[in-house]
Amino acid sequence: MTKAASGQTGFPERLLYSINARIGGYGLDLNAAEGIQLAYQKGFLGLVLGYANRQEAVPGHYIRSLEWSPVRMMSFLSSPFYYDAKKRYVDLMAARELRWTKRYDFFHGWAGNSFKTLREANRRNIPSVLEIPTWHRDKGKVKPREKIEVSKHQKSARFPDTLFTKMLVTRQESLEEYDRADVLLVPSECSARTFTAAGISRDKIVMLGAGVDISLFEANPPERIPAQFTAERPMQAIYCGAVIKRKGAHLLLEAWHRLALPHAQLTLVGKVHPEVEPYLKEFGGPTVTAAGFSNRVHELVKGADVHIFPSECEGSAKTVYEACAAGLAQITTFESGDVVEDGYNGLIVPANDVPALAAAIQRVYQNPELLREYSAHAREKAERELTWDHFRERLAAGYRLAMQRRREAASTAR
Repeated sequence: MTKAASGQTGFPERLLYSINARIGGYGLDLNAAEGIQLAYQKGFLGLVLGYANRQEAVPGHYIRSLEWSPVRMMSFLSSPFYYDAKKRYVDLMAARELRWTKRYDFFHGWAGNSFKTLREANRRNIPSVLEIPTWHRDKGKVKPREKIEVSKHQKSARFPDTLFTKMLVTRQESLEEYDRADVLLVPSECSARTFTAAGISRDKIVMLGAGVDISLFEANPPERIPAQFTAERPMQAIYCGAVIKRKGAHLLLEAWHRLALPHAQLTLVGKVHPEVEPYLKEFGGPTVTAAGFSNRVHELVKGADVHIFPSECEGSAKTVYEACAAGLAQITTFESGDVVEDGYNGLIVPANDVPALAAAIQRVYQNPELLREYSAHAREKAERELTWDHFRERLAAGYRLAMQRRREAASTAR
């Protein structure tokens, strides 16, 4: 009996962690780097499989880089096919590691690249968690379990992609991953609802979210916001993220144009994608600045009064965490994550609703005291529950639940 099984530590003895990404960087790469620190700090990290190591907190000998794997020879494929080939390779390597070494008593995988490994973990009665970066594969739509879908990538494939259609991760494989994992780690309440809509028990879901290094952000003092916005002191609104339709950038531009606020400036921080360029041309103007991509977001948000992020689909948007750490009031959507509490540190508006978005912007413009109130609450919330240490506490809870569920399943089977 291991220490974990006897309940002496509350953690496994040796974790196998795999992800189709780098360890360290931004986005999911950062989540992975912060997540593996839990196992390293608690002394149960066994091995991490990923595509390159870009962090320094965990010694490199724990991380096996697949950066120079044979799958690189498939880089001539279009992105969907190449990325799914990478997913299948890391899954194959992790499954082999479980099967051949027999050194691990816990598996942490990511959705889309854990199909074979979860099968192996189940055969060996090893507890497992599956981390979900966004939503359920069916995105909240109720579909028959047996329905076989041909992906849009397969439908539109051209040579040579047509020779590698089996590389694409199928809906049935994704559904089996959800079933086989003991616990699903989801990024937000919105994500969780797409799983319960598909019939997955809420008891199997742990809200993991993300985190933010608050030391990188100097909280904007609420008193910086004037009692009334004027030509000398206009309202400074900022949008941070790729300037694309999925994140609602085009809707923000339309809402901003409709309002024509006399004393307000909007800055878009992020690469403007071609699909939004027509909207920028039609709805932009002297009050809108497209600043382009920047890796100095922590500096750009210093002079802002409100962060506006009307996305229609996210896992848990990092930019919303960062704005909160910077002490910014926010206008965002339920789909963007759980950072903003409506009426506490910002306003929540329906996705894809230009009138509602415009009304929320006008509301804070006409009532700067709301911005001061939300700003004061923002940094406090970040310090209270949004740091990476809080993230690891939630991850630890997910690990414990997975071990408990596996014990209970084994007990029932006896």
